[in-house]
Amino acid sequence: MKITRIETFLAPPRWLFCRVETDEGHVGWGEPVVEGRAHSVRAAVHELAELLIGADPLRIEDHWQVMTKGGFYRGGPVLASAVAGLDQALWDIAGKARGVPVHELLGGPVRDHVRAYAWIGGDEPHQIREQAQRQAEAGFSAVKMNASGRMSPLAGPGELEMVIERVAAAREVLGPDRDVAVDFHGRVSYPNARRLLPLLEPLTPMFVEEPVVPESMAQLRSLVEASSVPIALGERLYSRWDFMPALQAGIAVAQPDLSHAGGISEVRRIAAQAEVFGALLAPHCPLGPIALAASLQVAFATPNFLIQEQSIGIHYNDGNELLDYLVDPSVFAISEGRLARPVGAGLGISVDEARVREADREGHNWRSPVWRYPDRSFAEW
Repeated sequence: MKITRIETFLAPPRWLFCRVETDEGHVGWGEPVVEGRAHSVRAAVHELAELLIGADPLRIEDHWQVMTKGGFYRGGPVLASAVAGLDQALWDIAGKARGVPVHELLGGPVRDHVRAYAWIGGDEPHQIREQAQRQAEAGFSAVKMNASGRMSPLAGPGELEMVIERVAAAREVLGPDRDVAVDFHGRVSYPNARRLLPLLEPLTPMFVEEPVVPESMAQLRSLVEASSVPIALGERLYSRWDFMPALQAGIAVAQPDLSHAGGISEVRRIAAQAEVFGALLAPHCPLGPIALAASLQVAFATPNFLIQEQSIGIHYNDGNELLDYLVDPSVFAISEGRLARPVGAGLGISVDEARVREADREGHNWRSPVWRYPDRSFAEW
């Protein structure tokens, strides 16, 4: 079997899909994208395609090694995400060629369903109570929320109190038997995080995500030691080497993204690496259907898996929902906050190719917001 064609498709609202075709009729799908840099990743995918056309798609590990290391310059979000999507597609082909789900190729399932959380994100406090109630009524046992909107580098008492009030509002609605995770999104500075983490302890968040930006990794251990709140991060880390200092600092939850961190091959290794340090896996996934399908295949085969992010109904999906690109959306049916084990071959989904090709004609040019402080200097989003 040989790879004969590789195509890419811009899929609104902000995704990029790739399609890998073989001479035996097997087709694999992947989702290689950096949100806001889809066109850059698209170019990288087509550069890497030169290494794959004419090759055996089942030599996944060899392809991963060559794609990540064969160009001399390594790493970074664009290259790692291009590799990630192609790697997903190759695993999809491998499962389809053998007639089994990918998790069977990863050693078989270790659970029958996975717990998922819902996003209740807006950045304004008045939205929290209503959205938390809605997700609880929908059956979710866990939600995630932003800690704040734009936040001063050294926040005053009012700003700090607003964060606590927001989380307290969610906790009041959810009660003691449901979880709330709090996303600092890198927009909370190190000194603010040092203050906030102890203040959040009485509200027992499941975890606090990305308390500082990845560039501040040297400060991470002191944040882990500042409180008993579990620390999670990893959406902007792209390899097991990137994760090593975070795990050594004592994070409780590793959050690699299947569309950023080298795909199924590398996230599987990151999960095993995290297990050595007593950390759990919670794949980052505010993206589209293929990324979620890949995440679930890893989740079902990973002993130290904690919970799965998913973006059905998330505020980013304005006008286009990830279920729109599937022939059978029921594969992602969520019951009581849980996703069932996929039984279809490969990634377990059937992509609506006609819909994807139609979407690509429209395309998109999504960009991350740029925030500024009142003095017009840059603020982290």
